[in-house]
Amino acid sequence: MPQPSTVFGEELRKRRLDAGLSLTDLSSAVHYSKAQLSKVERGLKTPGRDLARLCDTALRADGALIALVASSAAEVPDEPAPGGIHEEEWTMQLSPDGPSRFQPVGRRQAVGAGAASLISWRTGGQGPVSPAAGEGMLVASRSLFTHYRRLGQSVEPGFLLPGLIAQTHTLRELSAHSDSRTRQELLALGSRYAEYVGWLVQETGDEGAALWWTQRAVDLAAAGGDRALSGYALVRRALVTLYQDDAEQTVALAQRAQSGTLPPRIRGLAAQREAQGHALAGDHRACLRALDRARALLARHEADADTPVIGSMHLPDSVGMVTGWCLFDLGRPREAAEELNRQLVLVSPDAMRTQVRYGIRRALAHAADGEIDHACALTEPLLDGVAAVRSATVTIDLRRLTRVLSRYSDHPSVRRLAPRLGTLTRIPS
Repeated sequence: MPQPSTVFGEELRKRRLDAGLSLTDLSSAVHYSKAQLSKVERGLKTPGRDLARLCDTALRADGALIALVASSAAEVPDEPAPGGIHEEEWTMQLSPDGPSRFQPVGRRQAVGAGAASLISWRTGGQGPVSPAAGEGMLVASRSLFTHYRRLGQSVEPGFLLPGLIAQTHTLRELSAHSDSRTRQELLALGSRYAEYVGWLVQETGDEGAALWWTQRAVDLAAAGGDRALSGYALVRRALVTLYQDDAEQTVALAQRAQSGTLPPRIRGLAAQREAQGHALAGDHRACLRALDRARALLARHEADADTPVIGSMHLPDSVGMVTGWCLFDLGRPREAAEELNRQLVLVSPDAMRTQVRYGIRRALAHAADGEIDHACALTEPLLDGVAAVRSATVTIDLRRLTRVLSRYSDHPSVRRLAPRLGTLTRIPS
């Protein structure tokens, strides 16, 4: 059987010749060396996805070249079986020297383990919680949640997760001793805490635990009478498959989250994710259609001052930013860089995680377009932020940037960045 690199190389050479381009012409268009392109065409070197995207665009292949190097569909973890919100005990171990962990365990397992802590207490033994006390907890917890999300922009997830998990537990347990109206509001807020925990856990690189927390968020919301969050859970699962380079599953999950019964914001965020999936597949037209749909849906969203925003709260124009993201995956690095330049000036300097996430992708776009010194100049001031937020998803793009820059190792700006890039491209755990 022919190897994938051989099939790709034959198709690349055929399309290049049909377009009347020499290897030198194609090398200039995609900013890869003539020698490397020659090895790819002869089946001596396996092409990367980034090279495939650039060649696909340069040769107007409409995704055909991208499809030849697409990885096999990533297996999406099964959705956890739905259940009540009290189906497990939560245990958390906090260490003074840094390493800590959280683990859900079954009730029988928890009882069998015995009491290993220095302190234990009981909740709910003194009767129902008054409506005033429940309302006070809601007001304080909403304010606290906003502060946590702001902190999440500048510190690594491990500093925030213990407090967020504990707060989720508090809201969950307090709801069981509150009146019906307050109970629903407590559970709804608890679901937003759990969803944010899931996002931060994904930032640590643990995709399985991230999906577990997303399902906990769905369970809490459903217990409070809100079924809409299950739609956003599909958007979150599609983010996992996006970072697995699985275009087909990303599109499928995002399309499932665009049911007409869901709120416009969830459907709009799902349409954005669908666009990112189409971009991975090299389908430019489908990508733009999804982005147009996303902009129309997000424009219909009416903010509720008492309800935390679903999705990012630090993107003034999320569709514009995602457009820049998609243009890079579509093999159009110059257009991507231009759009990301426009969008990043709108983001608050305090939103470090957002600045780093899209700033690294902007630098990657400039590097892919052959602007190596400019890409290094954009990257260098971001590296302290990369070290501070310790994001597994940002590290993926930083690795891609490092691979592009490594082809220009003779540039002084690349040599200056290389040692620190080598340290920061290790996936955090």
